[in-house]
Amino acid sequence: MSEKDNLQDADGNDILNKEDIAPEESVANDQNLPSDNITTTENTESSVTAEDSDNKLEQTAPEAPKPEAITETPSTEPEDAETEKISSEEIPARKKDAYVEEIEESNAEDAEDDSNVERHNLEEKDYHSMSMDQLADEFESLMKTKKVQTIKSHVEEIRTEFNSKFSEILEEKKDDFISEGGNEIDFFYSSPVKKRFNSIYNDYRNKLNAYYKTLETNLKSNLENRLRIIEDIKGLLNVEENINTTYKHFKDLQEEWRTAGPIPRDKYNNAWNTYHHHVEIFYDFLHLNRDLRDMDFKHNLEQKLKIIDRAEELAKDDNSNRAFRELQVLHKMWKEDLGPVDKEHREAIWERFSNATKTIHDKRQAYYADVDKAHEANLVKKEAIIAKIEEVAKDEVSSHQAWQNKIKVIEGLRTEFFNAGKVPIKVNEATWAKFKGAVRTFNKKKNTFYKNLKKDQYTNLQKKLELIKIAEDNKDNDDFETVTPLMKRIQNDWKHIGHVPRKDSDKIWKRFKAACNHYFDKVNAERNAADQEQVDAFEKKTKLLDELKELKLSGVPEQDLETIKQKTEEWNALGQVPQNKRFIEGKFNKTVDGLFNNLKLDKSKVEMIKFENKLESLSQPDDTRLLDNEHHFIRKKIDEVKGELNQLENNLQFFSNIDESNPLVKDVLKNIENHKENLAVWEEKFKKLKELY
Repeated sequence: MSEKDNLQDADGNDILNKEDIAPEESVANDQNLPSDNITTTENTESSVTAEDSDNKLEQTAPEAPKPEAITETPSTEPEDAETEKISSEEIPARKKDAYVEEIEESNAEDAEDDSNVERHNLEEKDYHSMSMDQLADEFESLMKTKKVQTIKSHVEEIRTEFNSKFSEILEEKKDDFISEGGNEIDFFYSSPVKKRFNSIYNDYRNKLNAYYKTLETNLKSNLENRLRIIEDIKGLLNVEENINTTYKHFKDLQEEWRTAGPIPRDKYNNAWNTYHHHVEIFYDFLHLNRDLRDMDFKHNLEQKLKIIDRAEELAKDDNSNRAFRELQVLHKMWKEDLGPVDKEHREAIWERFSNATKTIHDKRQAYYADVDKAHEANLVKKEAIIAKIEEVAKDEVSSHQAWQNKIKVIEGLRTEFFNAGKVPIKVNEATWAKFKGAVRTFNKKKNTFYKNLKKDQYTNLQKKLELIKIAEDNKDNDDFETVTPLMKRIQNDWKHIGHVPRKDSDKIWKRFKAACNHYFDKVNAERNAADQEQVDAFEKKTKLLDELKELKLSGVPEQDLETIKQKTEEWNALGQVPQNKRFIEGKFNKTVDGLFNNLKLDKSKVEMIKFENKLESLSQPDDTRLLDNEHHFIRKKIDEVKGELNQLENNLQFFSNIDESNPLVKDVLKNIENHKENLAVWEEKFKKLKELY
């Protein structure tokens, strides 16, 4: 095949050069079956060839015009004895195979508007898995880049998916509205993406209506023009003029037919069959000039063989959809652009072309069978996802966090559902309804939980408002000793009350925080003023402690005891030291204990004096923790001493004859006496401590 012979297919591949299909000297637009396979009647609408049977497919375009049916007058046959007669009584018309009818049906639809071929080349996308925003973007892109009449199927699929997704959200918002106490009749919901989508769709409808209005006029005009051309071809048989002039006139009419424009799809096959019938009759009329006819037959045979070769190549292509689209182009060229061939080749070349067509058709059917299997597999996936959603909905939980976790799980399952792919059309609506039902059941339980939760949150709100009132009433109170524990208590209570409605949460927290901060800022200001006094007290106590370590007692107990008391009173008079410097109190007590140990006084008396000094250091006006710890320690020591004393007295009962001269008995009795003295001291300390409380 020469470079000149190349013609591009639907995907841009070279097939044939249309310039070689209908040269000026050829007779185009005829069918190429043996003449004895052509049936004609008085009504030329029933005329067919092996490639165009009388089983015409009636199709209706959207809003397409409906012109009057094509009617013909009985054809005039040449009176020459050599004229090949065509009779419907000799051989019946051959019925076309289904796979040929499928292509002719599609070509008839495309013939209504040349731009309809563009719809075959639109990319197929998984609109089901897209979000509403993505669907609106896709719709807008189609409107900007494609002809409005070519995107109908894509628009319908996009619209169906968008409405399904919006319907689901609408139902959820409606349930939320009602669960919050709203009246169903008052419910209304819209969204920016919905308004945007509606705007794009309205623009699409307006443009599509305008297109069909223009198309209706054009189709009607083109059909009338083609019927006139057919009548003119019929009239050539009755014109008395030079055969070459008649042939030239015939070629002009053929060219006019090619450029006559689209006609209604339901009239396409009928018009072409009628046209071919009268072209064939004209060929019979041309038998007087056999050289001219044979030249056309030869040319048409060469071009049809090229078409067959390309069809057989396409039969090997694994992309069945691409092959089918190009096969449509080949059939259209065979039908519309090429005339007949010699009778001896007609059956053979049609058989080859038909076989290649069947192979492509079968591969395409196998492809769709695989697609159906994939859709069945997707159905199984979606059924499993729906079952998971139903299982999650059944699981009973009673906390906000648990419900939030379940909501995340459901959102993940929804995404899985949309990404699972298409299901068979016959179960698509049922599957979608089942999915929505499962999600809606979950949402109802979720809404019921949060409706009850809102009641609890309202109760919590009232409790927190009461705490706010306490905080605001006391924020300027200067009775720090009384109010500080109160403010700390209500802060702790606030933490344990629980959630309040989200719309009130920030507002009431800011009020409560402001009142508490105001109070504690005052407390801190007071403490900061006292901090310097505590630092000064620490420096003075450090000097006093150094002096105490160097103190020399006189040896007179009463006099030394008075000296120690004076130093202790002086120490306590210096006041508190900073929190991080309180270790100096322990050093002081240790030093004083050493001084007391050097006094020759009763041990119990010394111990009580030491304890009284210790209590002085433990007493803090704003902190009772040290006294509390001492209280707990003394109680524990009393219990321990009592336990040991009881054990010793029990042990003494094991002696049958208590002889105080016995060293062992003597030791036990002494130990009991020491514990009693020790217990008396601890009880006296506990008494002193209780007096402080």
